[in-house]
Amino acid sequence: MAVSTIIKNLSNIPGWSSKRKIVIFESDDWGSVRMSSAEAYHSLKTAGLNVEEGAGGRYNKYDTLASAEDLSMLYEVLTSVKDKNNSGAKITAISLTANPDFEKIKALGYQQYFYEPFTTTLERYNKQDAFRLWQEGYNTGIFVPEFHGREHLNVAAWMRALQQDDKEALLAFDKGVWGYKRKHGKIGFQAAFDLEFANDIELQKSIVSDGLDLFEKIHGRRANFFVPPNGPFNNALEPVAASKGIQFMSTSKIQKEVLGEGKSKKNFRYLGKKNKYGQIYITRNAFFEPSGSGKNEIDSCLAEIELAFKWKKPAVISSHRVNFIGGLDTANRDNSLKQLKQLLDTIVKKWPDVEFMTSTELGLTISEK
Repeated sequence: MAVSTIIKNLSNIPGWSSKRKIVIFESDDWGSVRMSSAEAYHSLKTAGLNVEEGAGGRYNKYDTLASAEDLSMLYEVLTSVKDKNNSGAKITAISLTANPDFEKIKALGYQQYFYEPFTTTLERYNKQDAFRLWQEGYNTGIFVPEFHGREHLNVAAWMRALQQDDKEALLAFDKGVWGYKRKHGKIGFQAAFDLEFANDIELQKSIVSDGLDLFEKIHGRRANFFVPPNGPFNNALEPVAASKGIQFMSTSKIQKEVLGEGKSKKNFRYLGKKNKYGQIYITRNAFFEPSGSGKNEIDSCLAEIELAFKWKKPAVISSHRVNFIGGLDTANRDNSLKQLKQLLDTIVKKWPDVEFMTSTELGLTISEK
C-alpha cells in the first residue's frame, strides 16, 4: 500500500463517525473578485507579474465573479440527482462579504483602507442579477452561503505594500487585482488571516466581527460556519467568531496557527472536536477540482468518498468556485459541470442511501450525538 494511501486511511480514523452515507460539497471563494477581467489577466502577465505559477494559476486564469448564468447552470446540475431523502445535491458556498473599494483607497493616496459589500461589486461588474440566484439557491436549499471572511485579502499586508510603493502591488491594484504570487513579501495577499506581524491580530479580529455583521445584513441571517481563507489563522479569532454566532469552524487536521514574525505552531484537529468556545471543527477529506486539472477528478473523488465511508465518516469535499465560472473562459465552466454531473450520477447510483447535506447540517447532526 502506498504511503499516501496509508496516510489517507489514518487521517479518516479519528473523530465523529456514522453509518450514514453523508456527502457535503464545500465551495470556497464566492463573492470575491479574484481576476477582474481577461484583459487584466493578459496585461498583468505581459507586465511580468506571476499570475500563472502554482495553485494560484488556475484561479487567475479562470476565476471571477459568478454570473446569473453560471449559477443557473450549476443549479441545473445539482437538482438533476436525488438522494435517499429526495433532495438534490447541495453546495455550501463559502463566501466573502466584501471587496476592496479601489477608487476610495487610491483617492486617499493608499493611506486608508475602504471596502464595498460584494453586492455593490456585483453592480459595478454589471452582474447584479446574480444575487437573485444566490437568494433562490438559498431558499431552495441547494446553495447555502457561509462565511469565508470579509475579504479574501490580507488587508494589513496589502496596505503596507501599497504604502511602501511596491511596484507589483500597485500595478495589480490598477487592474483591480491582488491575487498574484509575490516576488517579495513573506505572506500572500490572498491569505486573509495569515499574520505577518503579531499586532495585526487586532485588525483581523475587527475584520471578522465586521464581516459577520455584514453577512447578516446581506443575507438576512447569521452565518453558522467559518472557513478561514487559505488555511492559516490565529485561534484568537475563534472567540470573536463565536460571539457573532459561528458554531462550526473549518480546519485542517493539522492546523497551522500563525503567531506573527514568521512563527507558528501546529494543533491537532479532527471531525467533531470541540474548542473551548463550544465550536465544532469540520475537516475535509475529499477533493473535486476539475478546473485546470490534468487528472481524472471523478475517479479520485469517488475513491476518497469510498475511503470516508469505509471509516464511517461523511465525505466533505472541497470544490472551489473557480470550477464553476465561465466569465473568463466558458469551456472551464462547461467542462467542470460535465464532470460534476458524472460524479453526482455515479454517487447516487453507487450509494443509493446517500444523503446530501450542507456543512451546517452536518455540524448540527454531529451536535445531536
